[in-house]
Amino acid sequence: MIKKSVTLTNPEGLHARPAALFVREANKYESNLEIESENRKVNGKSIIGIMSLGAFHGETITISANGSDAEEMVESLAKFLEKGFE
Repeated sequence: MIKKSVTLTNPEGLHARPAALFVREANKYESNLEIESENRKVNGKSIIGIMSLGAFHGETITISANGSDAEEMVESLAKFLEKGFE
């Protein structure tokens, strides 16, 4: 399992539109993905799951992936979050 912690830099955190953009990016990979915030884990490929975390700007989340492209997935998604979904 590959893990990386990331601080959310976009103003909305992981809500609605940002969650949809994140899931779209995550679904480009085969590996399983979990997002953890404040000891709650959700499926990182589920918009509803991500939104249920209530992760806001400035919070740190942990991305965990397991599978054939897990390392590439985690690095790519971490950069995506760090750049504010650009």
